[in-house]
Amino acid sequence: MAISVNLDKAFDKAFESASLDDLLKAPPSALAGLTEKHDQVLADTFGIKTLADLGTNKYFALAGVLVALSNKTS
Repeated sequence: MAISVNLDKAFDKAFESASLDDLLKAPPSALAGLTEKHDQVLADTFGIKTLADLGTNKYFALAGVLVALSNKTS
């Protein structure tokens, strides 16, 4: 089953046509709205250097789960 996801405007222009593998290796600033300064803060504070690191970080993952749960109970 093919899955289609519209990610228009989710990524910086340079990453809009990147493969999933390349996106996961990209710095957080590949996300629209984040800058290289955010990359540095995330790296220094949480050791997050890639989108894969961001997506698997226990604090960010827990926050995502809490938001998902709140949407199910509202």
